[in-house]
Amino acid sequence: MSTASAATFDTTTAATPTTTRTGAIEGDALARDGALLAARLTVGFLIFGHGAQHLFGWWGGPGFNGLAAGLTHLGYSPGRFFAALLGASEVTGGVLLMLGLLTPLGAAAVIGVLTNAIVTVHWSHGPFAANGYEFPLLLAVAAATLAFVGPGQLSLDRGWRWSHGGALPGLVSLALGIGGALIVLAVKAVG
Repeated sequence: MSTASAATFDTTTAATPTTTRTGAIEGDALARDGALLAARLTVGFLIFGHGAQHLFGWWGGPGFNGLAAGLTHLGYSPGRFFAALLGASEVTGGVLLMLGLLTPLGAAAVIGVLTNAIVTVHWSHGPFAANGYEFPLLLAVAAATLAFVGPGQLSLDRGWRWSHGGALPGLVSLALGIGGALIVLAVKAVG
């Protein structure tokens, strides 16, 4: 290979890293985007399903009235308001993550709901116990990771600045999620 053609090849790959002769970068990008899609679908569906149990009684869940009664028992007043807030956050956050749409906001909703659940319901049991906090913590970390890494190109966020993740979307998701949970916990404590 001549010096001129080597320089052209290096410039081309530096400017457009997804167009190499070997296809290795294209395959890596597709694998990454596929893995992000699988993670989004899994975390999003689990959170959506939990919200559907809470709001609609699907899959053996308590339904809205059962959730409101349970939240009232836990000290959330008015229980129906907090049931609507919890269920809507779970369903909306789950759907946004599955679609890869407004991913930082979907992640924030999931982080907020799970932070609140960990503090209110699961923390006293510790990790690795019946009703322990390890599973909600895992889902919250997965949601935060999706905000920091981005939803990938197989998402409706494709083309938006946050589709590639980064510190800003990740930190915004953490701040909104944890901040929202702290506000709900403060209202509960005062209520």
